[in-house]
Amino acid sequence: QVQLVESGGGLVQAGGSLRLSCAASGRTFWNYVMGWFRQAPGKEREFVAAIKWSRGLTYYADSVKGRFSIARDSAKNTMYLQMNSLKAEDTAVYYCSIDLRSTVVETTPDAYDYWGQGTQVTVSS
Repeated sequence: QVQLVESGGGLVQAGGSLRLSCAASGRTFWNYVMGWFRQAPGKEREFVAAIKWSRGLTYYADSVKGRFSIARDSAKNTMYLQMNSLKAEDTAVYYCSIDLRSTVVETTPDAYDYWGQGTQVTVSS
């Protein structure tokens, strides 16, 4: 069993920054993929970014490339999402997730096995 707990969401003005954290527990994390997804009201959950835990390789959706940065601290079993230059369209509930089965980065929610409870990010224009 894996537990994922997000934190760091909030209200920020357009152009501002936030850093989300995702603390993972329940097993040893090594050769897995962890990801961030988001879901705005009335929309499907969409891929934001992912990281291959063992090598720290990162992947981003085109909509956030150059503005968001994903990272992990292996000693703390914690993943981060640094979000800069935030826009109103970034407003959503952000979820962290883990894919225990794939060796490649998947961008569809169905590929991920465990999810956090989500944290709200609201960007005011």
